[in-house]
Amino acid sequence: MSLRMLNRRTALQGLGATAAALALPPRLAAAPQALRKPPRLRPGDTVGLVEPAGFTDDEFDLALVIETIRAMGLVPRPGKHLADRYGYLAGEDKARAADINAMYADKSVRAVFAVRGGWGCARILPHLDFDLIRANPKLLIGFSDITALHLAFAARAGFTTIHGPNAGSSWGKLSWDAFQSLVFAGEAPVYATPPGNEDRLTQRAGRTRTFRPGKATGRLIGGNLTVLSALMGTPYLPDFDGAILFLEDVDEAQYRIDRMLTQLTLAGVLRRVAGVVFGQCTNCRASGPSLSGFTLSQVLKQHLEPLGVPAFEGALIGHIPNQFSIPVGARAEIDADAGTIRILEPVVA
Repeated sequence: MSLRMLNRRTALQGLGATAAALALPPRLAAAPQALRKPPRLRPGDTVGLVEPAGFTDDEFDLALVIETIRAMGLVPRPGKHLADRYGYLAGEDKARAADINAMYADKSVRAVFAVRGGWGCARILPHLDFDLIRANPKLLIGFSDITALHLAFAARAGFTTIHGPNAGSSWGKLSWDAFQSLVFAGEAPVYATPPGNEDRLTQRAGRTRTFRPGKATGRLIGGNLTVLSALMGTPYLPDFDGAILFLEDVDEAQYRIDRMLTQLTLAGVLRRVAGVVFGQCTNCRASGPSLSGFTLSQVLKQHLEPLGVPAFEGALIGHIPNQFSIPVGARAEIDADAGTIRILEPVVA
């Protein structure tokens, strides 16, 4: 598919600069005390398709997305503005938000899939009706820029969402098996990166590395590092106290990963978590000799080892053909020695 991603480093520059200028640590929104469980998916269920960020510029690509959803045994319901375009966005901000609000208001829609990421989810956060969304728990599914929605839902909606493939993703066997187990079967899986499951884009998938040994339990919070760091200083972040922070990224040089992790450190986020899982950083390499002094693993080690909590890298989370479905807000146990993520209870009703 020709679904292309805007370089978030450029698109998020304004938000990042604003957050970096804040003199005080960000005020994090209080998380709901008890997460409710959205309904599980069953064959024949109707699911919404939305594009809260970038647009899809090819009708054939959208047709393939429709076929993908039908192949899952589900009935796709495209949002009213699904085929819109506004510059590099899939319609104006209020229109993209309206599609999400409409899907949560529609009682016949059982879950909501993002077609793709790109950039733009943060722009629609002020236009989402969180009272409506909170009153109608149903799974939101997607990754990359959809991280902004996952974090805002974790802060304000009170139910789990799924950081997993977008509707327009490749949906390899591992991706489908992980999603089906969690969302259709209602199981509580243990995610372990299969040895040798390597990807030509990362050269790393299939390998885990422990920075700090041990086990930790907490709510899974995280997603794309660039998107998360750009939301610092906004009211759309959940409470990170005791959380298991999971991260991934794409097309970011090592020094930019370093810069964003430094921001999370200075903002006090990393000092609050119970454990850290860094997934995949696809195409993350320096753009010139002067910026290639540290490897990605060295940068991660510098930031994660001093935390004194279990931490590892290499989980199948991120911009790769096969990825886990991570239930944002759900409780999980990580084993940094084994490189595993154990979901502690079913996340759907």
